Amino acid sequence: MTLENIQPNRAIDLYLDARANELAQTTLREYRYRLEHFAKWAYQNDIEFLSDLSAHHIIDYKSWREGDGSRTRKAITIESDLDALRIFLRWCETINAVETDLHETVDTLKPTLNRSQEQADRILDAEDAKRLNEYQRKFDYASRRHVIVELLWHSGIRLGALIGLDVDDFDEAADRISLNHRPETETPLKNDKRGERLISLSSTTAAVVADYIEHNRHDVTDDHGRRPLITTRNGRIDSSTVRHIIYEVTQPCYTGAPCPDDRDPDECEATDYEYYHRCPFNVSPHDIRRGSITHFLRSDVPEPVVSDRMNVSREVLDKHYDKRTEEDKVEQRRQYLDNV
Repeated sequence: MTLENIQPNRAIDLYLDARANELAQTTLREYRYRLEHFAKWAYQNDIEFLSDLSAHHIIDYKSWREGDGSRTRKAITIESDLDALRIFLRWCETINAVETDLHETVDTLKPTLNRSQEQADRILDAEDAKRLNEYQRKFDYASRRHVIVELLWHSGIRLGALIGLDVDDFDEAADRISLNHRPETETPLKNDKRGERLISLSSTTAAVVADYIEHNRHDVTDDHGRRPLITTRNGRIDSSTVRHIIYEVTQPCYTGAPCPDDRDPDECEATDYEYYHRCPFNVSPHDIRRGSITHFLRSDVPEPVVSDRMNVSREVLDKHYDKRTEEDKVEQRRQYLDNV
């Protein structure tokens, strides 16, 4: 059987046109983003026509997308890229553009994901946090988004504790917040009364909170007559709204950083309000907590101090929150031992 000579870019256009009536616009854009990587690889490797493709080319493409070590992509990104390619190649087989069953090669290459472990290992890295802090202090100062990030990163508190804060829990004169277990008015702490504590804030973070209260906080009460610190127009902010905000502001493009996937922010579906969660590179509020704890530990704050501040046992701290590598730990020990 003689194959048709169709160029990769032309085939991608035909494929997306063919599926335009069955897929949502956001899904079509997502497929185009991912297939454009394939078209770029084909051009760089002198693949003029899809009929030139073989199984070893698909293997080479996967390696190219995984990165060269200096820019390694996450397994979930590779999985999504290969899924898009597999579906595209299966369609190409129907128009006689590639060898029959070539799409099956893709299935053998898809990474095996331990999704629960990948989720557990995600953190907001200190460098990313620093870039986000600097951006918000300059361009989004004392907004609701800003005060949420400031408090989550610099205090390391849990999402529930953030939501439960009232205006009166902030002591501007002492630069600190007070966490209180109030289950009777729907803001319990995870560890009940044991989670109650005072948390010191830097003067910079305290100033952000104070300016937010003065200029941007909605002057509302919740259903129990309390004055929540973080508000919507209708009262106390809820967890889904905080997560949505964090998904938005931890996208690399929010601060103007280049997208690791080379996406154009003006075209990327993940920059649409409803789809922030689809960005492969943003993080959740709990990932910020993990990143904050790891940053404190890497900054030589003693483990007992971190344990008390973050209200987490030493055992749980070591098992679930401390994301330092063994190399990080041995180098920190060396700094102490060199002075003995």
